[in-house]
Amino acid sequence: MKNTGSLSLIFLLTCANALGQGCSDAGFCTMGAMKPDQHYSKKINLKLNSMELSFYRGTTTLTPIVKSVTTDLNFTLNSRNTFQMKLPYQWVDGKLGHTKDLGDISLCYTRAMIVKENMGLSFSLGAKIPTNNSNKTVFDKTLNKDLPLPMYYQTSLGTYDVIAGLSVINSKWLVATGIQIPLNQNKNEFLWGKWKGSSEPQSYIEKYSKAKDLKRGIDVMLRIERNFRFSRLNFSIGMLPIYRIKGDAYTSPIPGTTPTEFDYKIRPGTTGLALSGIATMGYSFNVRNGIKILVGHKLTQRDDNPDGLTRHLVTSATYFYRF
Repeated sequence: MKNTGSLSLIFLLTCANALGQGCSDAGFCTMGAMKPDQHYSKKINLKLNSMELSFYRGTTTLTPIVKSVTTDLNFTLNSRNTFQMKLPYQWVDGKLGHTKDLGDISLCYTRAMIVKENMGLSFSLGAKIPTNNSNKTVFDKTLNKDLPLPMYYQTSLGTYDVIAGLSVINSKWLVATGIQIPLNQNKNEFLWGKWKGSSEPQSYIEKYSKAKDLKRGIDVMLRIERNFRFSRLNFSIGMLPIYRIKGDAYTSPIPGTTPTEFDYKIRPGTTGLALSGIATMGYSFNVRNGIKILVGHKLTQRDDNPDGLTRHLVTSATYFYRF
């Protein structure tokens, strides 16, 4: 049995690394009741605290590659209530520059509303706290000054967000839904005109969406996941549609005005569906620790993404420890 488990683990790791393109979201799809590949047991017992250490890599539709290391702490308050804190450190490498910093902090309270032998129903309420104003810059030698970077290069979304979600889980299925509502604009300053005369071709600069004073729209998500659970090994496949029901708004210069005046408006093409296929695999070394692999395949994307959350390929590897 040990050899069979080891061979299965190697096989699944190989398959996971071979899967295709990625998904993108503003963070709430991995919080509380909305997390993928949640632990499930038919036995109704006290949950353990847990610590997860994850390495994430996401390639975008342009040149930036986003990487992060995240510490995910889950504390059991009692048999029905848990509290989650996520602390990411993120760095981005791309054609326009390199950035690194602490990412947005996630806090989430989850209540197990129904706990039965054959199913569970949970509700989560949380928030994301920005660690900077999304205003990182890069020095351009041609213009001899700092230039604002687009959102792809920012380590924070720069907004305070409110998050709520609900999930139903049993031994085979996880169905979760959630909403994320940004409360403010960020302080990003990226406009195409600020890069005119720089060392980068203007045609490439204009591939990035303008994002000055960006306020992201409201997202709703639905996770449908089929799980296959064995004694030590589990894996899942699922779909993750995220729909932006309200468009992103930003400050745009008004043509022909001197000095330049600005108009705050919702950008066309920023609403709509982003759909991904998700696969996960987990292997428990014992009751307290193990590993998880997650990959995502982007199927549908919104026309315009000034928030820089578009991903071409997403993979993450996680070590977890329960205590």
